[in-house]
Amino acid sequence: MRFIFKTNYAQDINIARHGGDKFWYSLLIILMLAMPLIIDDFYLGEISYVCILAIAGIGLMILSGYTGLASLGHAAFLGIGAYTHAFLLTNGVPFFASIPIVVIVSFMVGALIGIPILRLTGMYLAIATLALCFIAEHVFIKWEHFTGGNRGMPVPQPEIMGMSFYDSTTFYYVCLAFLILSMFAAINILRSPTGRAFVAIRDSEIAAQSLGVNLGLYKALSFAISGAFTGLAGALLAHYIGYLAPDIFNIFLSLTLLLLIVVGGMGSLHGTVFGAIFVGSLPQLIAICRDYLPSSVGSQPGLEPMLFGLILVLFILYEPLGIYGRWVKIKLFFQLFPTYKKQTFKKQKVFTKSDRV
Repeated sequence: MRFIFKTNYAQDINIARHGGDKFWYSLLIILMLAMPLIIDDFYLGEISYVCILAIAGIGLMILSGYTGLASLGHAAFLGIGAYTHAFLLTNGVPFFASIPIVVIVSFMVGALIGIPILRLTGMYLAIATLALCFIAEHVFIKWEHFTGGNRGMPVPQPEIMGMSFYDSTTFYYVCLAFLILSMFAAINILRSPTGRAFVAIRDSEIAAQSLGVNLGLYKALSFAISGAFTGLAGALLAHYIGYLAPDIFNIFLSLTLLLLIVVGGMGSLHGTVFGAIFVGSLPQLIAICRDYLPSSVGSQPGLEPMLFGLILVLFILYEPLGIYGRWVKIKLFFQLFPTYKKQTFKKQKVFTKSDRV
């Protein structure tokens, strides 16, 4: 078991806790860079989709996992990012100029929506964000000049240094680069005073307010930052889909993102990657399992949403810390064996009900 002895204050904000982290994460990045040499184009496209989901998961994790605010409407930000990016590319804006504009637009929309919505709490906030998803889908249908309406909108495929996005390897490297940058940005946001304010709001709004945290400001900021990350994912998702339609960005996509962060592990950036791998591979696993199920069951059109809901409920009941939480438990078991105790991760009630407002 590794013991970390801190000898200066800078160690508290280091991205890597020790040399082992640097070694393993560097090895992981090298492996991901070499992935196109190992697997074929189909699986490379699936990994690109996982990277896009992980970026969207980072956005929702900042809002729900670190600030403690429920959202059932994040598919709206995916749609805003996708349609804005496609519109800019159609009008001749270069790819690397369009991406910052998409992030800024998504940030501003998140801030404008967050200011009135985040005056609500709990169930009422979830209902308001759910309404946002339906409103956004209706806007995508009616704003034909910007989105193409029900007939949809093709997404132009730009070229980067002479290589087209039709090349799966090029698109994979772009998605991987944006995932690494998004993870680095999220880590720095969360270890800043802003990120610490988010966590304080999640743990106890009364305690955070008593320490001088402006609840309205930081809640709106959390919603805006979350929207910016999700809008970036939407821009990349537009290239993955190739042709945008309003019914893509529906409530089921919002619930998929919610499933991602719950299954991956709430309050953990590692959990966004684990959850993205799980959610990205689950449809393929369901498609394979359909061949072995009775025809009366395998041919049901609502099988995938039903399984998503069932998995979400089972994780909430039996593994609330998610896949990353289970990984931490397994790692600790081998580190402490044979002195590991089952009660190590048992939940303790620390605050009274009046503190959890």
